[in-house]
Amino acid sequence: MKTARIVIFTLSFAAIALAQQSSINTASLRTWLTYLASDELEGRATFSEGLGLAASYIAEQLKEAGVKPGGDRGSYFQRVEVLNVRSTNRSSVTVEVNGVARTFKHGEGIQFPSNTGGKRRVTLSQVEFAGYGLNLGPDHNDYAGIDAKGKAVVWLGARGPKATNQQQGRLLRGRTAYAVEEMGAGAAIAPPPEPFTGQRGGAAPAPVQPAGRGATLQPDFTTTQRLDAEITPTVTSSDEFLEFLFSGSDLKYSDLKARAEKQEELARFTLNGVTITFDLDTDYQVVSTRYTRNVVGIVEGGDARLKNTYVAFGAHYDHTGYSQGILPNGQSDRINNGADDDGSGTATLIGLAQTFARGPKTRRSTIFVWHAGEELGLYGSRYFADHPPVPIENIVAQLNLDMIGRNHNNLESESNTVYTVGADRISTQLHNILIDANASLQQPMTIDFQLNDPTDAERIYYRSDHYSYAAKGIPIIFFTTFLHPDYHRPSDQVEKINFEKMARIGQLVFNTGRRLANLDEAPVRDFKGPRVGRGGQGKILTSN
Repeated sequence: MKTARIVIFTLSFAAIALAQQSSINTASLRTWLTYLASDELEGRATFSEGLGLAASYIAEQLKEAGVKPGGDRGSYFQRVEVLNVRSTNRSSVTVEVNGVARTFKHGEGIQFPSNTGGKRRVTLSQVEFAGYGLNLGPDHNDYAGIDAKGKAVVWLGARGPKATNQQQGRLLRGRTAYAVEEMGAGAAIAPPPEPFTGQRGGAAPAPVQPAGRGATLQPDFTTTQRLDAEITPTVTSSDEFLEFLFSGSDLKYSDLKARAEKQEELARFTLNGVTITFDLDTDYQVVSTRYTRNVVGIVEGGDARLKNTYVAFGAHYDHTGYSQGILPNGQSDRINNGADDDGSGTATLIGLAQTFARGPKTRRSTIFVWHAGEELGLYGSRYFADHPPVPIENIVAQLNLDMIGRNHNNLESESNTVYTVGADRISTQLHNILIDANASLQQPMTIDFQLNDPTDAERIYYRSDHYSYAAKGIPIIFFTTFLHPDYHRPSDQVEKINFEKMARIGQLVFNTGRRLANLDEAPVRDFKGPRVGRGGQGKILTSN
């Protein structure tokens, strides 16, 4: 009896110790964030001294906690190369309609983006006309009943149907990304803008000549990704191109164009007898290079079989810097401190790294990445995904934190709410792990999935660092408390942060990550896309 009491006492003590080790400390969060969002760091702009100070501070906290360096040459820092690139584009599209073929060159009836990736040929024999190419919800979904995966998708209408409103403008502008990234299209053909400037016979823009020694050519695009990557072909078309593309169909392009201009309903159909070949042929010249840094730490797992696989955690530690011009309306504060964006995620990630380092070992290893340059275009995460310090195929999931310290629009009703995006898109199992992890909390969060809805105009799934991992096929979850009136303003200050809420979200991320790190097998990647959206809740049946 005495022995049994000792065992029970020992187990209870161990459980209490584990709970203490796995709690995210609000006092520490406040200390870290107070420095990271201080005027001393001048808004942590990418390429600034302030961001360098932030990187060094994060590294100090990792070293103190015994987190292993995961960057270059045994350091905590991964240098990120930001390339400004000129492109010489000789790409073309050959369209064959019922045995008759025509070739359209870049700048002559079609326009390719400046970055077409590595040189290759892509031939698609299935072409779908998707109306306006929009999914606005149950009342208007041009993709309803269409399997666009691996096919060329074309749509019309610069303004969308009459149902389109100003708030859905982001969805209009993002139709190419939606077709490729959401629907899995093998190519996307956008209609001509108003007006289309790439007339047949027109020449490509003349190169900018250097003005003198040390002068820099004007870049066509900026990237941190590999220039030889395979990028899904996308083009902007002209009337001439589309007339030929639709020449074999029962509905003629001129009639469809007229209906689109009137914002009337458009039929959706397969273009039979059409084959499209994209010859991607672009040369690149790097005209200037800038450096910034990711901060990377690793906590090694304890299982001999699983320690070389990883659960990744991320946040971006950069912000928008400070205003250099004349301040409006007598304002005196020019520094955008970014306490919530994304000082809150940055500080919580320090807490997560320390908690994993000081607590019981997980079976898998955990890797923590503070990404630079998110505000400028996901620079750090895109570079990390293309140049990972651990094999990218060994990362089983990525959990991303961005703006987790406030209530959406300062609403008191949001005090226990966290928004999550993406958990169900690549792995149904990951979504269900999230639900179980939340249920295990002493005070479960209210998880709102509205931003995961494919019809949500904010398109958050594509706008933070988690997407750089999702694009590699890695299951992700994005955690946020969403926007508020201080977003990207000097008023985004530490005094407005809810540290208790930050800590509870950190605990949810910890519980989710720990479950992932102790799974026998990596979460199954079934790629079923978003199913839990506005109003959704609970688990997804894996048979669905």
